[in-house]
Amino acid sequence: MLADAEPVTRPTDVRAAPVRSRGIHRAWIVAAVAFVALVGAAGFRATPTVFFGPLHAEFGWPTSLIASAVSINLALYGLTAPFAAALMERFGMRRVVAGALVLVAAGSGLTVFMTASWQLVLCWGVLIGLATGSMALAFVATVTNRWFVHRRGVVTGVLTAGGSTGQVIFLPLLAALVDTSGWRAAALTVAGAALVVVPLVVWLLRDHPSDVGLRPYGAPEEPAVAAPPSAPANNAARRALTVLGQAARTRAFWLLAASFAICGMSTNGLVQTHFIPAAHDHGMPETTASGLLALVGIFDIAGTVLSGWLTDRFSSRWLLVWYYTLRGGSLLLLPHLFAPTAEPGIWVFIIFYGLDWVATVPPTVALCRQAFGEAAPIVFGWVFAAHQLGAGIAAVGAGVIRDHFGEYTLAWSAAGALCAVAAVCCAGVRPRRPAPVPPEPAVAGG
Repeated sequence: MLADAEPVTRPTDVRAAPVRSRGIHRAWIVAAVAFVALVGAAGFRATPTVFFGPLHAEFGWPTSLIASAVSINLALYGLTAPFAAALMERFGMRRVVAGALVLVAAGSGLTVFMTASWQLVLCWGVLIGLATGSMALAFVATVTNRWFVHRRGVVTGVLTAGGSTGQVIFLPLLAALVDTSGWRAAALTVAGAALVVVPLVVWLLRDHPSDVGLRPYGAPEEPAVAAPPSAPANNAARRALTVLGQAARTRAFWLLAASFAICGMSTNGLVQTHFIPAAHDHGMPETTASGLLALVGIFDIAGTVLSGWLTDRFSSRWLLVWYYTLRGGSLLLLPHLFAPTAEPGIWVFIIFYGLDWVATVPPTVALCRQAFGEAAPIVFGWVFAAHQLGAGIAAVGAGVIRDHFGEYTLAWSAAGALCAVAAVCCAGVRPRRPAPVPPEPAVAGG
C-alpha cells in the first residue's frame, strides 16, 4: 500500500452513535447526486462530434485543427483527474464538483463569442478539459471508496454510465439544435444544464459518511462512528505527484496505464470524436450518425452496469482481456459496415460496441483498489490520465489520417490492433489479494 502523507488534525463533530433509521442509506443519495453531476458534465463531452461540420462551415477550420482542440480537451480531462482526487481529499468532493460545474458552464457559454482558433482551444480545450477532468472517473473512485464497502463494482458501473447517459440525453438534442438554431444554441444549452446541477450538489453531496453520523454502506457495525480521515498536510499537487512517484515503481501501474491509454484511443479519441464525420464520408447524414452514436451510449449504460456486477464476482484482469479482445475485433470490421443508411451491419456494431464501450472501467478501478489500497482514487486518476492522453493522440492522429488519405480506414485498423496489446497488458497484472469483505447487513441504516 502506498504511504500516506503526514496528516494534520481536522476539526470534527463525531457523534457517539449514528443516527439510524430503516430508510435508504445516505450512500445511495450521494451516489445519485454524483450520477446527476456526471450526466451534467457529460453534456459538453458529447458536443465536439456535432460541432465539426458547423465550425468548418463558418470558420473554414480544417478537421485536424478542430481535432487539436478536442485533443487538448481530452488530455486535460485526464491529467486533471489525479489532482482533482487530491483536491477532494483536502477540500471535499462538494466544493470541487460544484466549482467544476460552474467552470463547465463558463467555458461552454464563452464559446459562443469565439472568432479565432485560439479561442476554440482556450474555451473548448482548456476550460472544459479542466472542468470535466475534475469530475472524471477519479471522482467515481472517490465516491465508491468512501461510501461503499458492498456493491462497489455495481456502483462504479452505474456512476461510470453517467457519462453515457449524458451522451444519450444530449447528443440528439444538440444535433437537432445545431440543425435548427445553430451551434451557439447548443453550447448555451450545455452551459445551462451544468448550472442546474450545482444547487443539487451543494445541497445533497457529502464528503464522508461520518459527516452525517454514518458508516459506509456495508461496513461492519462499530460502537461509534469513525471520524473522517484527516486531510493530507501536503498540498493537492504534491500529494498527487507523491502518489504517482510511488505507484510508478510498480509493474501493475504501468500495465494498467498502458492498457487504459489504448482504451482511450479506441473510444473517446477515435469513435466518439470521429464516428460522425467518418459516417458522413460514406454518405450518412450527420443527424443519423449522431443518433447511432447516442445509441452507443444507451447500450453502454447496460454494458457498464453489467460489467460492475461481473467485477464483484469474477477476476477483473480476465474480464479486461475479454473486453479488449472483442473491442479490437469490432473496430477491425467497422470500415466495412459504413453505408449511406443505417444498414443491419452497423446496427450490430452499435449494439456490440456500446456494450463494451466503458465496460473496462469497473474492473480497472477494482484492480487499482486491490493493488494500491487507500491511494487507489489518486492512482486511478493517473491511470485515467493515461486514458485521456491516449484519447488525445488518437483524436489528432485520426484527423491527420483523414486529411492525408481522405478516409479513416487506417485509424480503425490501428485501433483494433492496439486493443490486442491492451489485452496482453491486462493479462500480466498481478494485484495483491483483496481483504475479505464482511457479509452485507440485512438492514442498512441511513
